Formats: sequence, C-alpha cells, structure tokens
Amino acid sequence: MSTNNKTKYLSSTALSKELNIPTKNVFEILQTNGLIERDNANWILTDKGKKLGGVIKTHPRVGEYIAWAEYIKTNTIFSRTEEKLLNATALSNHFGVSKFKMNPILSELGFVQKAVKGWTITKLGLSIGGKQLEYDKTGVPYVNWPKSILSNKRLVESVNEINGVELDEVTSDEINKLNDFREKYVAKHRTADGHYVRSRAEMLIDNWLYMSEIVHAYERKLPVEEDVYTDFYLPVGKVYIEYWGLENDPKYIKRKEEKLNIYNKYGFNLIEIHDEDIQNLDDILPKKLLKFGIQAY
Repeated sequence: MSTNNKTKYLSSTALSKELNIPTKNVFEILQTNGLIERDNANWILTDKGKKLGGVIKTHPRVGEYIAWAEYIKTNTIFSRTEEKLLNATALSNHFGVSKFKMNPILSELGFVQKAVKGWTITKLGLSIGGKQLEYDKTGVPYVNWPKSILSNKRLVESVNEINGVELDEVTSDEINKLNDFREKYVAKHRTADGHYVRSRAEMLIDNWLYMSEIVHAYERKLPVEEDVYTDFYLPVGKVYIEYWGLENDPKYIKRKEEKLNIYNKYGFNLIEIHDEDIQNLDDILPKKLLKFGIQAY
C-alpha cells in the first residue's frame, strides 16, 4: 500500500492503545505474523513489516523505534484474536498437573525442546498449531498453543498415564484392538531392567541400553494421530529405535514401509537396527547415538 507525507505513524505502544489490545499481545501478534523479529534485547523490523507500513523512527530520548502506518489497524492480523492461545500454565491447570511438569510432558512427546533458557517449538509442535514466542524483557523463548491441543490424543493419553489413570478408563476400545503381530509374538523375554520384549534381539538391545545407563521406553506410542508404536524411545535426544527382524515376511515389510513413511513425515530421529547388527551393538549403537548427541558410557 502506498504512503504519502500525510500518513500518520504510531509506535507499537500507541498502536496497542488504538486497538485496545495489551502492548504485550500486540508485540506477540506482530512477531507471530513475521513483521518483527527479536535480536537479543531489540526488536527488528522485517521486510514483511516494512511492506505492511512499518518504518524506523528516531526519538531524541529513546532513540530508534519501530512505528506503524495508522492503516495497519485495519489489518486482519489484529482481528484473529478470537482464539486465545494457551500457555503451559493454562495447560497444566486444564489437565490437573504441576506447572513444572507441563513443558517436560510436551518435550517427551516431541512438541517442544529445552533451550539454554526456556523452550523452543519443534517441527511436530508447529504441525499442531504451536506458536514460538519470546518474553519482551528477557528474550527467553516459550511456546503457546491453540485450544485444539486440549483434545490432542497423544497429549491426553500421556497426561492420563502420568496421573495414573488406568488404561481401560481411557481408551478401552483401542486397548482391545491387538494386531496380528502382537498376538503372534508375545512379549515373553524378560530384560535386565524388567521389561518384557518380543524377541531375543530386542532383549539384547534393551539390555545394552540399560547397561549403558540410557533411559528408554519399550513400545512407546508415537506422538502422532496414527496408531503406531516404536520399539524403543530415548527421551534424551528424542530418538526412536526400530529393530527390523522379519524381513522375509511380506506383511511385516509392508508395515515397515508404512512406519518409515511416518518417521519421515514428522522428521523424527530414527535409528534402525538389523539382524546383522545385533552381535555388534557395542560398535554400532554408540556411533548411531552420537549422531543425535547421546554419549554412551
């Protein structure tokens, strides 16, 4: 939109008063829509911001600041506030868990990851509508969420697990739907840490992880809508391990292809182990884990 000398410009604070929106929220809207970016303690006007009427002004007392052509008030970015995003504290209140547990739960699911300070969103978190934001004064990153996350299937299941809700109280229909593989290959091999796994190879992998003091889960459900379970999940590094041991079974090969497509779709960290690797775990696993920042002892 063209401007002329009569165009009136408003600081972000003045803009917030005109819109009757808190200043903090105005900065969040501008940042979320890519009009400004954070650079340490300063706000930077982006090219997109310039196209929408943003300019750099100078004040004798405060120095340079970003101002906005008055017509930006009618931009639709300020009319999209009907859906209030939820922070981690709001989620913890809704689910009845400690506010100190909420981000770790989201992290375990792969929706966020710990930064040096604060939390940053992942590719998976973005796919479910999360928004990366920063605190104005400190620049510490945090993530807010749309209300739809309250009904996210995997988040609800994880919270129920942590709260000790019995599985049959949560999804009785799903629990009774055992596939052919689970019925045919019963988890009867007991590992050193007490897990029951479905094959000797999985037992050796589990034992190796345990003896290397690497925290892991067995047959953890992927944090996606698809009904898929991973063989092993390592919370540190958000790494998934799949053991492919039935390469001569057509049904298994098809399922393998489907699982690999899902891993690729969501960009998950995946380590693949084959039969020929089982006797060389001491050589193979440390190298594969190191690629994802996990040091094996």
